[in-house]
Amino acid sequence: MKAVILAGGSGTRLYPVTIATNKHFLPIYNKPMIYYPLSLVMLLGIKDVMFIVNPEDLKDFQKLFGDGSHLGMNVQYRIQKKPNGLAEGLILAEDFIGNDNICYMLGDNVFFGHDLIKIMDQARKDIQENGGAYVFGYAVKDPERFGVVEFDEKGNVLSLEEKPEKPKSNFAVVGMYFYDREAVDIAKKIKPSDRGELEITSVNEEYLKRGKLKVKLLGRGFAWFDAGTHDSFLEAGEFVATIEKKTGLMIGCIEEIAYKNKWITREQLLKLAKPLGKTEYGRYLIEQAEGEQI
Repeated sequence: MKAVILAGGSGTRLYPVTIATNKHFLPIYNKPMIYYPLSLVMLLGIKDVMFIVNPEDLKDFQKLFGDGSHLGMNVQYRIQKKPNGLAEGLILAEDFIGNDNICYMLGDNVFFGHDLIKIMDQARKDIQENGGAYVFGYAVKDPERFGVVEFDEKGNVLSLEEKPEKPKSNFAVVGMYFYDREAVDIAKKIKPSDRGELEITSVNEEYLKRGKLKVKLLGRGFAWFDAGTHDSFLEAGEFVATIEKKTGLMIGCIEEIAYKNKWITREQLLKLAKPLGKTEYGRYLIEQAEGEQI
């Protein structure tokens, strides 16, 4: 399986902060927002990652991640010339995806919860064995902001809607999707919505029509933040800060994950820590290398 992370867009919901800065570089507490979805991909053991980025942001992403070799990964980039919708990322990444299945992530989503990686791995295995699409739902107060999934009393999916004025449920489809290779061909055939965008909900609807869509609800033991608004951005940062201060362990620390995955050596981890100087982040990496953390 390969991963595609969407990190383009104009970030208008975070204006004026994002007029001159891509939102994915903004800090969620002590690390860039984009680290959080990337860390989940890495925890799944996926080494091949493509970022979908704006033309003007390409150099900054390359400065941040390079080709991924310092993390033991293969990182590539594809430019999205303008925000034509989330589903366009599948089309842009076609050559990269090839015949592989896809972990498709939104770059401004932050997830946390017990057994989250186990649940994601179950979704990956389901796609590998059965094909189709596997997405996740989460109860929210403002479902009109999101793609919404409607269930019957038995938990079967009845409908999907993108940012409906009158939502049929309060379950939002979060920014984490698992697809088989058919997702690229489906994305090519969908028509732009009234907003003029290729909606990821349209891709999911096609899987639903084919009887190949699975949705798993993330319950009370999980936290999900769509950090694309000022309030949710602040909430995500406060949440991460609280967890890290209580546990002494970092969320979304990509260098630590690469080390724990044995993609890089202890010496390489220390080398990555050195330029970070005396920051808390740098000290944490040194502690990981010296085995001071559990």
